[in-house]
Amino acid sequence: MEEKYNKQLQEARGKFLVFLQDEVTLPNGKTAVREMVLHPGAVAILAVTENQEIIFVKQYRYPVREVLFEIPAGKLEGKEDPFFSAQRELEEETGFQALQWEKLGTFYSTPGFSNEIMHLYLAQGLVQKKAHPDPDEIIEYQAIPFDQALRMASQGEIKDAKTMIGILWLAAGKKLTVD
Repeated sequence: MEEKYNKQLQEARGKFLVFLQDEVTLPNGKTAVREMVLHPGAVAILAVTENQEIIFVKQYRYPVREVLFEIPAGKLEGKEDPFFSAQRELEEETGFQALQWEKLGTFYSTPGFSNEIMHLYLAQGLVQKKAHPDPDEIIEYQAIPFDQALRMASQGEIKDAKTMIGILWLAAGKKLTVD
């Protein structure tokens, strides 16, 4: 089922993304064009308070032209360890630090056109510090009870895939630690 790379047709580089258009040979011998976005990888943090609330960030997402509720997340910087990236992103976006961390797993966000791999962490034992988002991020955080977040996801109010994965993972029975 693997496809064989033939040649690169196009490449365009952005600030941290690379767009490629490659020609490949399919297992049946025919050729096809594959377009893909190369991504450095990212982290997502399911931050849960002692009251079983999930910390969300609310921000405008230009590609979809709407404000979304999402769990805190961000891209890896260079060869940065995903755990350190998760700690950095949680504090930058929400002002929280966590005393307890658990890696829940990894997944591809959109494998049909991107190689982005997402590392999902559970953060508990939250301690409030000061948020310091990137200059181009206009975000606010909001703590939402788990049951309400689950309803929001099931009713289409939460549309972000990494956020839905985190909520559904909790709904599947992950035991939360007690502070």
